[in-house]
Amino acid sequence: MEALIRIMQKYSSGKIISALFVFTMVVYIAMLSYSIPAVTKFAPEIPLFDLSPSGYAYNYANELLHTLGADGRNLYLSIQLPLDFIYPGLFSVTYSLMLVWLCKKLLIKNTKIYYLALVPFLAGIFDYVENIYIIKMINSFPDLQVSTVKIASLFTVLKSSFTLIFFILLIVGFVMLLKKKLSKNSQQLG
Repeated sequence: MEALIRIMQKYSSGKIISALFVFTMVVYIAMLSYSIPAVTKFAPEIPLFDLSPSGYAYNYANELLHTLGADGRNLYLSIQLPLDFIYPGLFSVTYSLMLVWLCKKLLIKNTKIYYLALVPFLAGIFDYVENIYIIKMINSFPDLQVSTVKIASLFTVLKSSFTLIFFILLIVGFVMLLKKKLSKNSQQLG
């Protein structure tokens, strides 16, 4: 684990993170502006699985897949999910490096605190498992299994929870960095 942290420390430069961030946002914006709306047109009143952070029940999954119809399910498989297999990897790497970069900027020496940089990796792993189970639900429809929906929903909740934890860590890190800079500036003025 510490070897992974050292690798992340080595590659957590502003230039690398900026380039990864741009690429990550391009994929994210493509999903938000193109693939998700394309699929959602088939079921405008029902949020997609990916967009249900608190999870979903069997009846919800069945209704969504039924309402999407064959064309909507096909778009989900052929447009949205391929992009959503690129995004979690980019999210994981970009934001883990960003948390490591913040720790370095804050001059944090304790290597255990760097383990928090693994939170985006966990969110990404949970996103991949969620996607695999969404594919399984779509491909098995109309013979949807309750256990498949429960597992998919669990990983949707885990992905969403770890994504939220990441953003809290990011905000706390940037607030601490801002305080450090303000303190340094006030010491230079005083």
